[in-house]
Amino acid sequence: MILVSKKAPNFTASAILKNGVIINDFNFKEYTHRKTVVLFFWPMDFTFVCPSEIIAFNKLYDEFKKRNVCIIGVSIDSVYTHNAWQNTKIQEGGIGKIKFPMISDITKKIQQSYGIEHEELKIALRASFVIDSSGIIRHQSVNDLPIGRNIKEIIRIIDALKIYAKYGEVCPANWEPGKKTIQANPNGIKKYLTQSFQEI
Repeated sequence: MILVSKKAPNFTASAILKNGVIINDFNFKEYTHRKTVVLFFWPMDFTFVCPSEIIAFNKLYDEFKKRNVCIIGVSIDSVYTHNAWQNTKIQEGGIGKIKFPMISDITKKIQQSYGIEHEELKIALRASFVIDSSGIIRHQSVNDLPIGRNIKEIIRIIDALKIYAKYGEVCPANWEPGKKTIQANPNGIKKYLTQSFQEI
């Protein structure tokens, strides 16, 4: 299911917040009001690729924060399992204290509403969504279970969206902050390709 350009589905669910407090009425729309959001799903707690991804998001938390982006993670485990995972040492397969909310999708309704449920296993695929401050999904990516995400690539996409929002210029293939962008018109692409095609 392609959700890019559509409103992000809202949900209310149990969550463990970054201060360790557990709540039963976390409302996605209220929490993310007028904020850019990275909403990501992982299959299950206490597994193998999943802790590396969550730790990677946590390590880059300040990079997201300085871009005024909030991170929210979701899996089908209970908030009590999330809490136990946070309280398990990293060296023993845990994740340590996490700086962003971890949502419990026991009913599996959230992963279904985002169209990223594994057809046979009924767990979430490794899906990531970048949602703008108006609640519109601007990017989505879905990995199969064995393949971990590149969290820095998500930051690059956020930076590209901010460039477009600020200047109205579009970002070419392999663009990174500091590289040239393109004026979105015929002369703009001609100028870019003339000057920079070897950088692609």
